[in-house]
Amino acid sequence: MTRQFVSLGIFLATIFFVSCSQQTTPDPIPPHETFNIKSMVLGETRVITVWTPPNYSASENSYPVLYMLDGGVHEDFPHIANTISDLVARGEIAPLLIVGIENTERRRDLTGPSEVEADAEIAPIGDGSSIFRNFIQTELFPEVAKRYRVNNERAIVGESVAGLFIVETLLLRPQLFNIYIAMDPSLWWNNHTLVRNALVPLKAMPEKPIKFWFAGSDAEDIFQYTDQLSKVLKSDTPKNLDWVYLPQPKEHHNTIFRATKEKAFLWSLWKN
Repeated sequence: MTRQFVSLGIFLATIFFVSCSQQTTPDPIPPHETFNIKSMVLGETRVITVWTPPNYSASENSYPVLYMLDGGVHEDFPHIANTISDLVARGEIAPLLIVGIENTERRRDLTGPSEVEADAEIAPIGDGSSIFRNFIQTELFPEVAKRYRVNNERAIVGESVAGLFIVETLLLRPQLFNIYIAMDPSLWWNNHTLVRNALVPLKAMPEKPIKFWFAGSDAEDIFQYTDQLSKVLKSDTPKNLDWVYLPQPKEHHNTIFRATKEKAFLWSLWKN
């Protein structure tokens, strides 16, 4: 393989690691609250952005939570919160909270270990996903529960490398969330080890019901592995896993999040 071809592959892979729902006109930023959490697990302060449903302050209800990666106000939070707000207003999903986690070192937090040399060039500070999951479970969940009226129902959404983190979490720590939503997950990471070894953790899924929705675009390094994962799931679906795979060959890596988010939320999120 020529050096030129390797460089092209690294360039394309690097694109896949960027939050890909960018558009020319900025999304309007919806009403929200922001707080900082000084993480002992991560050794840094993280910014958390929260959207609450209409009439939250006037009610005494407790709500489920949609956690989102790439969740800063200058990342994917605005367009996701606007979509959720519309769906709640139309009565198509139940009211919920959105908790967005703003990035610091995105590639570090969202990637697991890799033995592939080229992956280290893409994410020089990698293999932080297990630590980031511990932050979410041991620090973020309790802080959200302290500040807001929430119940034990949780979902998580993300795309690209955030989608990789979501699939990894589903396979390694499925008890953390009830609902997993991954658009164009970067499953090529570490020579697509997650997909190759998926059967073992799938057989060890917990008893509780779990929903998993994922989609793949026309990106060559993406769809072959999302397709492969769907075949693994078809061959031996865990009893308590309800899943949907949506191949989107007409969508690109930078369009699939916006193109599929409403379908994903309508199928997976809680109903009134």
